[in-house]
This record gives sequence, C-alpha cells and structure tokens, in this order.
Amino acid sequence: MRVAHVITRMIVGGAQENTLFNCLDLQRIYGDDVILITGPSLGPEGDLLQQGRAEGLKVILLPDLVRAIDPVRDWKSLRAIRQTLRDFQPDVVHTHSAKGGILGRQAAHDLGVPAILHTVHGAPFHPYQSPPVRWFYKACEKRAARQCHRLISVADAMTELLTDAGVVAAEKCTTVYSGMNVDPFLWADTHRLAVRQRLGIRDDEVVVGKIARLFHLKGHADLIQAAASVVKAHANVKFLLIGDGILRDELTQQIRQAGLEDRFCFTGLVPPEDIPEYLGAMDLLVHTSYREGLARALPQALIAGKPVISYAIDGAPEVVIDGETGFLVSAGDIDRLADRIVELVGDKKMRADLGGQGRARFTDAFRHETMTSRLREIYQQILADSAGGDR
Repeated sequence: MRVAHVITRMIVGGAQENTLFNCLDLQRIYGDDVILITGPSLGPEGDLLQQGRAEGLKVILLPDLVRAIDPVRDWKSLRAIRQTLRDFQPDVVHTHSAKGGILGRQAAHDLGVPAILHTVHGAPFHPYQSPPVRWFYKACEKRAARQCHRLISVADAMTELLTDAGVVAAEKCTTVYSGMNVDPFLWADTHRLAVRQRLGIRDDEVVVGKIARLFHLKGHADLIQAAASVVKAHANVKFLLIGDGILRDELTQQIRQAGLEDRFCFTGLVPPEDIPEYLGAMDLLVHTSYREGLARALPQALIAGKPVISYAIDGAPEVVIDGETGFLVSAGDIDRLADRIVELVGDKKMRADLGGQGRARFTDAFRHETMTSRLREIYQQILADSAGGDR
C-alpha cells in the first residue's frame, strides 16, 4: 500500500506525534511505502523531525506550506502537494491539521486518489473566534469534508462537534484514539526521585502538573488563580508546568504578583520522550485548556497512574471519568478547580485509586500499534469500496 500523509508542520505536539507514529508503523509493521508531506516547523514548540525519530521516513518539505492564511503561498502549496502526489501515486492520502487538511484533500480529490481521509485532532473553529472567522472555517471544513471518504475523530466529541456544526454527517466519521508509545508511561515512577531532586522538589511535597504550550486558551492563568487557594490549604504543594510558549513572561509575572514564585516550577520545552519521567515526578495532572480534541497528556497521565482534573471540554470526559479516573470541572470554574485540587492533594489513597483505574482502562486503547491497525483497516475498507465503485 502506498500512503501519503499531509500535515502543515511537524512541531512538537500531539497531532504530529500521532502522524509520525502512524507513518513509521505502516512502514515497520506492514511494509507500506509511505511519504510525509509537511511545511517548515516554525514556532517555539520545536521541530519533531529534528529529534532523530523519523529515520527511514521519506519527508517532503514544502517551504510555502505554512499555518497562516496566505493566498499566494497557499496556491503554491496546493500545486506542490498535487505534483508530489502525482509523482508518488498513492493509494491513500491521509491529511492532518487545518491547512494541511484543506490543501491535501483538495489535491488528492483533484487527482482521484482512491482513499482520502482526514484526522480531526481539533476543529479549527471554536466559540472564542469572531462569528465571521468561525463561519469561514466551518465553510472551508464543510467543503473539504465532501472531498474525502472518511473523517477520523480523535474523540467522539470531535464527531459531535462537526455534526452539530453541519460540517459532515455522523456516518462519515470514525473515532480512533491518538496512539502513543505507552511503555515509558507504565515505568514513569522509576524516574520520580531523580527528577524531583533535579527540580528541587522535596519527597514530602505533592506535585500538581500541567503539560501544555504556554499559549492562549490553555488555561494556565486559571491554574495560577486556583493555586492561590490551594496553597492556603496545603503548605506542601508544588505546581510543575511542562512546556514553553509566547505567554512565558506574562505567566511568570502573574505568579510573581500572586506571591507564588516558590510554588511554581517551569521546565521549558521538553522533548516528548522525556514526558514520562516528568509525569513520574507528579502526583496528579491538571488540564485547564478551553479547547482541545483530546489532549495526549490526559491518557499519558492516566497510563502513568496519575489521576487527572480536567475542564469538561471536547474529548476530555471520554478518559477523565468523573469520580473514577479523576474529576471534571466546568471550564472557567476556578473555585471548583481549586476545591478538587485541594481534595486530591490531601488524599494519597484517592490519588492511587483513581490513577490505577485510569491505567487499567486506557493502556491498551492508546497503544500506537492499536491506532495504526485500526487506521489501516479503514484504509483497506475504503479501497475495497472504491474498487467496487462505491465512492
């Protein structure tokens, strides 16, 4: 099978890791011929392909494929993607991200590729946009949805969001959880003492972690506000922020103004392979993003045996089962967020019980091999349908 993946940029992020695992699994496990078409990995997040994990994968870098809307560069990118696909002659084109998804599906549709899929890692439209911008993105996605055979949702919530917005019919969507290498997370606690010592965290301190870019709508300011209440209840709590981004200085200032400098620790940008050891240093994870398909940090924490407190948005309720693997909080409810953190910080047994249930429920479901096997079955199904004239 010849498979071409298209994604806007290969920064360090969940959608990118998902895509890389799928490409490499298709080659390694099934012997498929795979190419990855992408643009420059610009931004503070870092370049996933520069970490040596894509060895053996043919990567086609298109300099005009950028995230921002740029009519001239977008037209050039469309032509370049179309030519690359024409040369490669894929059986399957699988697209990711907003720009890569729009242009990749158009190019594949123009060429009559037998199987065209798009993974919805997170919808490009959301309530925090202006109405004209939201309408524009919905219209683009609705048109692109007609140019592919199947949409892959990383969570059932993504399908619900798309169908409610009138973008696509539910029967055209299939949920496949975003896969990862789960084994390092199962052994996360073996790094606990070493990482804590390196970060200056005492054995008796309870660590509340958050893994996310320091970016808008990620909710770091909410956590800082809640932390002011948490430290009044527990003198032994520390907050560990994994990630970097444009809001670093602003968040540092908020922490300083709240008098919490000694309670927060920033790690900066962390390579994905180092995330398990930082999870091992934590006692629970907090996720306060206002929009995200299904953040990889949630199943990663649960597989590591750590309970999660999350805003009840998008796909989070599918893994953060309230009262079973963690707690859900309405987005923006700072008081409730603080109360739940206080509760878990003060109850070691509850942390162990919730984290243990999460590990048992989600370890196998999120193996990258499970994801790739399911996706390849969908590829084969679409190809069989196409061969039979059912497009």
